[in-house]
Amino acid sequence: MTDLKLGLMLGYWTGEGPGDVIPTVQAAEDVGFDSVWTAESWGSDAFTPLAWLGSHTSRIKLSTGLVQLSARTPAATAMSAMTIDRMSGGRMQLGLGVSGPQVVEGWYGVPFPKPLARTREYVQVMRDIWRREGPVTNSGEHYPLPYPGGTGLGKPLKANMHPLRPEIPVFLGAEGPKNVALAAEIADGWVPIFFHVENAPAVYADALSVAKQGFEIACPVTIVVDDDTQKAIEWVKLSMAFYIGGMGAKDKNFHLDVVSRFGFEEEAHKVQELFLAGDRDAAVKAVPDELCDGIALCGPLDRIKERLELWRKSPVTTLVLGGVKDPAVMKALADMTF
Repeated sequence: MTDLKLGLMLGYWTGEGPGDVIPTVQAAEDVGFDSVWTAESWGSDAFTPLAWLGSHTSRIKLSTGLVQLSARTPAATAMSAMTIDRMSGGRMQLGLGVSGPQVVEGWYGVPFPKPLARTREYVQVMRDIWRREGPVTNSGEHYPLPYPGGTGLGKPLKANMHPLRPEIPVFLGAEGPKNVALAAEIADGWVPIFFHVENAPAVYADALSVAKQGFEIACPVTIVVDDDTQKAIEWVKLSMAFYIGGMGAKDKNFHLDVVSRFGFEEEAHKVQELFLAGDRDAAVKAVPDELCDGIALCGPLDRIKERLELWRKSPVTTLVLGGVKDPAVMKALADMTF
């Protein structure tokens, strides 16, 4: 039985100003939420909002879910993380992910191949920087330091600031079993994009078997509080149709693959087929209710309280809740969770 923690998912910054969500984050902190999470895709970055939020809070952990690995060199990411960690008094949690080839090659203009090897090397360089045990070098093929070319004048350097903590927690966003196993091996935690509370534990049991004691699983979970459970589920189906049908290429969609592993392969391909054919309404209707109910919390608060018991029995340690803004709802969730 897991002692669940609660996190608040803010996601991307596409319209609201940061001041608009300060009361929401402060309300979450007041009722005992453990963490707040920001994201990035191809617009707002994940670090800048955390600096703003950190200046208006005092206890809640400041987490990225996720920083995109290809957006920055390991040194740049390490610098941002250790700066926010020091400014916030040690509240930084770094969630890191490889994203997908459409974003990596289409937005950042860098190659996508060998994501596992790149991730392993990236994390090691960051940790070497934070530990500050000497000038940082790396002989790996992806992020060699010093750079083996250019002017030839590059030299190993040691951070000229002392990190508050030499071990900032690193969470890896991962979907495939090999990526999840890598997270369990080298990271402090895992951020799954979806986790079907009834089906996923068996799917990932082998991948998580190498995790060390204290390994965290911070799982984004959409919450829709509504007296009409079916209406709440329909809301989740809207976003799931887009992830299954519209994210990634037709023959390379990591989200579709995840849903398939949860036991919904035939249904997922039908959703994609309808979505790519332009029939978005039919695609939404084709998303299985059982899928949405398993990865989200839907319905009246009494039903959500019952569903929370399933999450307590899962390996998930933090529910990173998306879609909750009402302080009264936050208080109710905290009361039924802690």
